[in-house]
Amino acid sequence: MRLRWFNSICFFLVYATTTPAFSATDGQQLLAASDVIRVPGQSFLLNAALTEYRAGKEIDSNALTIYTKPDSGGGTFRTLVRFIAPARDVGKLMLKSGDDLWFYDPANQASLRISPDQRLLGQESNGDVVTANFSHDYAATLVGEEDVMDGDRQTRHCYRLSLAGKTPNLIYRRIDMWLDASNARPVKARFYADGDRLLKTAFYRRYQQELGAMRPTEVVIIDGLDSGWVTVMRFDNYAWRDIPDAWMQRDYLARFRPE
Repeated sequence: MRLRWFNSICFFLVYATTTPAFSATDGQQLLAASDVIRVPGQSFLLNAALTEYRAGKEIDSNALTIYTKPDSGGGTFRTLVRFIAPARDVGKLMLKSGDDLWFYDPANQASLRISPDQRLLGQESNGDVVTANFSHDYAATLVGEEDVMDGDRQTRHCYRLSLAGKTPNLIYRRIDMWLDASNARPVKARFYADGDRLLKTAFYRRYQQELGAMRPTEVVIIDGLDSGWVTVMRFDNYAWRDIPDAWMQRDYLARFRPE
């Protein structure tokens, strides 16, 4: 199993039930408003399909079911990822609980600690597959307003935010994010490593009514060095779900059976 697929999905997931009022002069409030669009306030599940392209040619793909539950401490999420395709990976699991990230392979019935920055597929890494609350992990500064091209090559008037990581263990040390000025929906983001090296650019697309709100159902990710290396994530089969606490425990992975 190639772990390079793991890292990006949940990091880019975007779900919520309502969009709160926000201040156009406060970067942190704008970021929190976009989180409400991206991150649900209650437990849910969905399916995610990842496809990797090189120079326009599909070279790999993966399909997952993702179960996400808000942490009782507030501001973070616990996430269980189940592989449903390809056949070689069916039944494999990944669990994020607290600061720990575990991978379980039913073939050897062992759960191993893994790194969040290992690649899952294309530009996606293990940590990205774990639902993220940007306003919890990053301090946002409103840089200004500007017109940017979205993922459909349409011009959008956006607020530009600069996000600085609050802790040293984050996958991305800095993020530039563009939010639609009319509703705080994510339009585009750039993700940087230490030394200000651009790792990837993401475009949030295909907003649809899901779980009571308009949410992006597709994220297009372009490599920071090779623009011909593209990963597309598509989300469907959204559903609210009461997820048992037991599912979010490492010791339960060997006994997990989807209902």
